Amino acid sequence: MAQLTDDCFAQGGPLMTVAEAHAMIGAAVGRVCEAETVPLSAALGRILAEELIAPIDVPAHDNSAVDGYAVHFEDLDPEAETVLPVTGRAAAGHPLGRAAGRGEAIRIFTGAEMPAGPDTVMMQEDCRLEGDQVVIRPGIKRGANRRKRAEDVTAGSQVLPAGQRLRPQDLGQAAAIGRQSLRVSRPLRAALFSTGDELREPGTPLEAGCIYDSNRFTIAGLLRGLGCDVSDLGILPDRFEVVRDAMTEAAAGHDLLVTSGGVSVGEEDHVKQAVEALGRLHLWRLAIKPGRPIALGQVGRVPFVGLPGNPVAVMVTFLNIVRPMLLRLMGGQVTAPHHFKVRAGFDHRKKKDRREWLRARLEDDGAGALVAVKFGRDGAGILSSMVESDGLIELPEEMTELRAGAMVDFLPFSEMAT
Repeated sequence: MAQLTDDCFAQGGPLMTVAEAHAMIGAAVGRVCEAETVPLSAALGRILAEELIAPIDVPAHDNSAVDGYAVHFEDLDPEAETVLPVTGRAAAGHPLGRAAGRGEAIRIFTGAEMPAGPDTVMMQEDCRLEGDQVVIRPGIKRGANRRKRAEDVTAGSQVLPAGQRLRPQDLGQAAAIGRQSLRVSRPLRAALFSTGDELREPGTPLEAGCIYDSNRFTIAGLLRGLGCDVSDLGILPDRFEVVRDAMTEAAAGHDLLVTSGGVSVGEEDHVKQAVEALGRLHLWRLAIKPGRPIALGQVGRVPFVGLPGNPVAVMVTFLNIVRPMLLRLMGGQVTAPHHFKVRAGFDHRKKKDRREWLRARLEDDGAGALVAVKFGRDGAGILSSMVESDGLIELPEEMTELRAGAMVDFLPFSEMAT
């Protein structure tokens, strides 16, 4: 099992692009979560730790796609109605049990195994029954309404790759090839805490100069959205010894330590001092807006992430730095979130050589297309902007000016964690 390289987050240079950050993470971070076997019913959202190979064909036999009558195509008159005797019945789980010869029509139901011989199924809506005979109208194509063996999955083929984060449809596919359990990576154990004498837990009295701790709840939701097992250590006081001891204890039983804010050069920034006392700390200055500074380090062999203090920057840096890191730690495939092209409903200017994300909501332009409307306030501390927006518009490094009507990449918030 892969481990973090020594001093894996060390980097030089004034500003780092998102692509450079991804390359460094890819080179330095590997899987740390062991594999375990869980029932299929408990595998949703987990990272598959094995390549899944189909032992059988799916479906295992030709079957009917509709309720109707199985016939030989050669028996059908292409110009006029055909009358055939109904000589048998096949239902799902109850095959005919014999071959059907020329001149027969077999009553068949959806999912039933096709009897040997017939190659076409006529829908019952396109037939009429007259006593023990069926009248079939002309015009059907050979092989109509017949599902072929292995048209879904062929025995010996890969069904799911190792590293896949399991979705509902993946569980259904595993069940379709007969699996009742899967080898998956255990959940990544993340310890989450805040520091700051000004922070208060929601629901408690708020004294002068204090604020409620909101970032911790945002980050916990993002971590759990990726399948992490989160230990909430609460708010630690601004005392070096307390922070150091809490981090030492957390590192002994977790795979990742996460906090936000408080990692700078000030004399009250005890998180920075504690990480440096227990391991290494590096400040990455990213060429992005919002969310330029992010602290990455190690407490012993356990990675540490210090996200920015502003709530908008927290989500942007989580998406770009923490998300791919977590997937690698869990042995998952690192895939970029899906962007969607929409039309910009505003003008905007930005600095060159910096990737920028703008908060926006989507509106119907009246012609059936979507237009992105930028949130009115740009501050990275405005959490309500994330609540009232549908997602983020991503502007590439080389762009300096955006004109209304141009097509832009839109990243919905539903892609932030999945």
